[in-house]
Amino acid sequence: MYNEKMSLSRVREEPGEFGTSPDHGLYPISVVTQLTGITAPTLRGYERAGLLTPARTDGGSRRYSDNEVTRLRRIAALAGEGINQAGIRLILGLEQELSALRAENGRMRRSTTGRRPAESRPLDA
Repeated sequence: MYNEKMSLSRVREEPGEFGTSPDHGLYPISVVTQLTGITAPTLRGYERAGLLTPARTDGGSRRYSDNEVTRLRRIAALAGEGINQAGIRLILGLEQELSALRAENGRMRRSTTGRRPAESRPLDA
């Protein structure tokens, strides 16, 4: 039976066409439990702890993106190593910051390709 409130096309706060972005809320909680092996109560607990924020349909159902499924797998791996939620939050934040810095470093390197840094230029140049 079709339920309009559960329609994926009615997911709020998700730009673009259905499934066009890895941030697009796509999977219901039942599918995510199968994909990750994480129970629904644990998923809800991670949400309450601020470790992830799934999209919501107009009817209030959670929809998880591909990026959130990947993040949940990382959370599960860290939890499996005995790290508590506060530690997981810190680690994920640091990993995100490192990724952003690496991307910025790459952009800077590409923009300066072929130019030598000022410190290494000859004084008479």
